[in-house]
Amino acid sequence: MREYKMRRGEHLEDRVPDMEAFVEEYFGEVTDTEEYEGNDLLVVDDPDNPVFERVVAGRVEYGSKKDKLALHIDERPAEEVIAEGNVDAAEDAVAIKNDFLEEATDRDAKARRDSLKRSVEDDADAPDNV
Repeated sequence: MREYKMRRGEHLEDRVPDMEAFVEEYFGEVTDTEEYEGNDLLVVDDPDNPVFERVVAGRVEYGSKKDKLALHIDERPAEEVIAEGNVDAAEDAVAIKNDFLEEATDRDAKARRDSLKRSVEDDADAPDNV
């Protein structure tokens, strides 16, 4: 499960007031919920795009800190998707994921990558808690 931060000054609940409708718009009908760190995330067991096998997404609340968007997508092997003739679906899958994340977080793919790099560097610089 990967968690995504909002842009400075932005709040997830302002950008996505109805998480279920938002997830359904991008991935398909929500069929279940799944617990993650004390939060119920939405599950799409049969996503609209044939590249996706299963999608888990939702709001992760941290009390005094800003909420984050959690997203995990199980994807089918590329060879299988291409063999079925779903090359366009494979291209669309990348766009769907990026559009979903950008609309929710107001951060494009480059900003998300840069943030991830910084968090990894911060972890590497932190002293070991031994």
